[in-house]
Amino acid sequence: MSGLLGDILEFNRTFVEQKKYEPYLTSKFPEKKIVVLTCMDTRLVELLPACMNIKNGDVKMIKAAGGFVSTPFGGIMRSIIVAIYELGAEEVFVVGHYDCGMSSVNPEKLKDKFVARGVKNETLQTLEYSGFDINGWLKGFNDVTDSVKGSVSLINHHPLVPDIPVHGLVIDPVTGRLDLVVDGYAKNADSNAAAGE
Repeated sequence: MSGLLGDILEFNRTFVEQKKYEPYLTSKFPEKKIVVLTCMDTRLVELLPACMNIKNGDVKMIKAAGGFVSTPFGGIMRSIIVAIYELGAEEVFVVGHYDCGMSSVNPEKLKDKFVARGVKNETLQTLEYSGFDINGWLKGFNDVTDSVKGSVSLINHHPLVPDIPVHGLVIDPVTGRLDLVVDGYAKNADSNAAAGE
């Protein structure tokens, strides 16, 4: 076997034989009882855990383009809900980042790239005629802070999410500095004050 796949499988064989997995052994339950939703940006793979003091086994990590919740009943929300109810997460962190590629995604240009890679125009038309809003599905966001606020709000108001802290942060993908956008504890403090507690 050749190419990158062959290299990965060869490395993996040695990794397992030499038991290099042992430092990573943990359970499926997050030690810090949090779920983190963030972007799939390559700069965050090691930087985000390092700047948040997260190690293997601490959190449930959900990664997606842009690190935002675009629909209340899609895969990202399902993952958050499963992390809460099945895996014991008690807080949610939405972590966007500056210089995110999703802030500049142009759906029309992206569709041109689909066609250039072999997707037929008829396929795109069929999707659109079927009622699928492909432009809306591909659209990113204009401002990362607004995107984080929107995701936090959607999670907070989801009918299946219990009353838990949902925080919003934006990370600098160069330095790892975290800027607070939404303090999820403040929402709970406001709710408790309103209830007279």
